[in-house]
Amino acid sequence: MSNKTHYSPTDPEARISVKPGKARALNYLCSVAVDTAAGLISHIQADFADRRDSTHVPDLVPRLQTRLVANELTLRDFVADTGYSNGFNYAFLEQRSVTPWIPVFGAYKPAPEGFTYEAEVDAFRCPAGKLLPFRNYATSKDGNWAKNYRAAYQDCQQCPLKMSCTPAAPQQKFVRSAFAAAYRRAWHRQHSRAGQQMRRVRQRTVEPVFGSLLHHYGLRRVGTKGRAAAHKAMLLSAIAYNLKKLLKYQSKPTARVAIALYPMQQGSYSSLFSAWLTTSNSLQVNSLTECLPI
Repeated sequence: MSNKTHYSPTDPEARISVKPGKARALNYLCSVAVDTAAGLISHIQADFADRRDSTHVPDLVPRLQTRLVANELTLRDFVADTGYSNGFNYAFLEQRSVTPWIPVFGAYKPAPEGFTYEAEVDAFRCPAGKLLPFRNYATSKDGNWAKNYRAAYQDCQQCPLKMSCTPAAPQQKFVRSAFAAAYRRAWHRQHSRAGQQMRRVRQRTVEPVFGSLLHHYGLRRVGTKGRAAAHKAMLLSAIAYNLKKLLKYQSKPTARVAIALYPMQQGSYSSLFSAWLTTSNSLQVNSLTECLPI
């Protein structure tokens, strides 16, 4: 079964989703944004389950930023798993002054093995020392923009490493994503110490929230029909979760010590605070915790 051959007559907006180790079922995709500082849900929305997670970022981030700005907050870092890895998402977030901490997919490499990338000239250098410069843009089979890098014909024909480098083709060439620069920045962030820390932050903040919504707040099975109704159910679950977090929150009162003095008192305390008493005849006491005897 697939969404191209089957649909639900009672809920046409539900989509068949396929995940490893799970049976095919009609589902809605739940996209959740969590504030890593307080563990609160800052955004939630229902999406179609037959689309990739990465396709929902351009719609989710502007709504999230609008809500945060209304509460005088700023979105500076966006932490997500590999399912949100997309060259357009990297460039989109960077353009909005947001640092994307999204790991790139496992097969990605900044440069092919044995080759080095030189950003100054936008070219790859082969093991023999020859350059493969950028030639032109093209569209890939899935409709995405790509960049073509190709070595000179004479360089490859006269190269002693041709049989081990490109034995079948007359010259070496690479096809890279048009967002290759954003991919490289994301790859370096992923392998940095800060990237490892962000991965742990996501695991201890976002994953528990999503698990709680599934197991304790009724999102394992949504008893509604239609995407709009599913969105309302997700909003109610998020509100209940945030309210419970709010009820558990206890402000930490600061310890204060106030000393009450009398202007006519004679002694060491009077001389110690004489400067205060000369400028004001009375002291405003917030919380009285100690009174000195007359």
